[in-house]
Amino acid sequence: MFLSKSLIPILKNIPSEAKIKSHQLMLRTGMIKQSSAGIYSWLPLGFKVMKKIESIVREEQDNIGVQEILMPTIQSSEIWKESGRYNDYGEEMLRIKDRQNREMLYGPTNEELVTEIFRNSIKSYKSLPQLVYHIQWKFRDELRPRFGVMRCREFYMKDAYSFDVDMDEAIYSYNKFFLSYLKTFKRLELSAIPMAADTGPIGGNLSHEFIIIAETGESKIYTDKKIFDVDYSETKISKDSLSSLRNKYDTFYAVTDEKFNKKEFDNKVIEENKLITKGIEVGHIFYFGDKYSKTMNASVDNKGKKEYVKMGSYGVGVSRLVAAIIEAKYDDKIELMKWPINIAPYHCVILPQINKNDKSNLEKSINIYNKLKSKNIDCIIDDTDETLSSKVKKFNLIGIPYQIIIGKNSGQNNFEFGGVGENLSVYNVEKIENIILEELKN
Repeated sequence: MFLSKSLIPILKNIPSEAKIKSHQLMLRTGMIKQSSAGIYSWLPLGFKVMKKIESIVREEQDNIGVQEILMPTIQSSEIWKESGRYNDYGEEMLRIKDRQNREMLYGPTNEELVTEIFRNSIKSYKSLPQLVYHIQWKFRDELRPRFGVMRCREFYMKDAYSFDVDMDEAIYSYNKFFLSYLKTFKRLELSAIPMAADTGPIGGNLSHEFIIIAETGESKIYTDKKIFDVDYSETKISKDSLSSLRNKYDTFYAVTDEKFNKKEFDNKVIEENKLITKGIEVGHIFYFGDKYSKTMNASVDNKGKKEYVKMGSYGVGVSRLVAAIIEAKYDDKIELMKWPINIAPYHCVILPQINKNDKSNLEKSINIYNKLKSKNIDCIIDDTDETLSSKVKKFNLIGIPYQIIIGKNSGQNNFEFGGVGENLSVYNVEKIENIILEELKN
């Protein structure tokens, strides 16, 4: 893949409308392009990152036995009226009418639709639990969309739903997702803290937001620093193990501003362990019992007795995570970004110094590209006629994890190589392969 043939429209200047670093970087490096207020086209660089994040989210859902489905973006208003949320949801819901004058809506969330699917499909307690998820576009008509894909109107989201026979089983499902989210964010190289949070329009009485610390975050958070030391690596998928894990986290004071209580904070956290800062929500889980199942008559036969199922929902903003990772990883002092290698748009960039009268460095680049590609290492060659220093600066901004420099003094099989922003060393192609493959393995 040559840069000159890629749809990566680099901007020299920071767009005036971009106020936070993720929005600035995504526009500057051509990851996204605004279509209208709060709505973006995802160009190849940004789309590759988002799809790799989606893959990790999907794998971790599959690992706890959640079944993937796909629900439509357009929903009937009837099921929302049935649940009682159609009028309550507010102006964020985009309401439309089809040619038959039927009231429809662009789904902001899917509790009603998935409950309708369940009640028409599952009749016996013996079929429980049912855990399902889908990854789909959502639309919420934000009054003031801002911060790029961080707070936009159309976004790509994973939402999952659990259906259980009683509260005990439902909390077990809730705790499965709790652990799954910790593992998901760790794979994305994010330290996400689960914090007690309000349930908002979803409803219910149990909820955790997963927050990463960032000065550009919209949520103010209050927490005990010791929460970062909780170890979940040995947690097993069993009721006792998962319950123990959540109890460990819940022992530490960690809340968003909506649930902050100064007296509790002062009593539970010693002064040197207090952390008051801002954060970005990257995931949110809810347990809401029979809020929807009762109003929508979603029940099972439990040994001759009608039982309204107990439900939970579990969201991860897949497109939002692209911006959140930039906020966590970007060094604005030296204009340098480094994507985690497992979600980087490319694993490696090859930067040849090209002379119009001498194409040997470009030929070396193509040879290296082919060798790395044969090992499933995703590369791009910057075949433009810019200077080497300009190319390095550009790809420091884009954040491809590794760079291979082919200068005028490069040998036939020995090249300068290193991580973005790091000191370079001279290696042969075989050694370069091994270094990249080893990191991909980890």
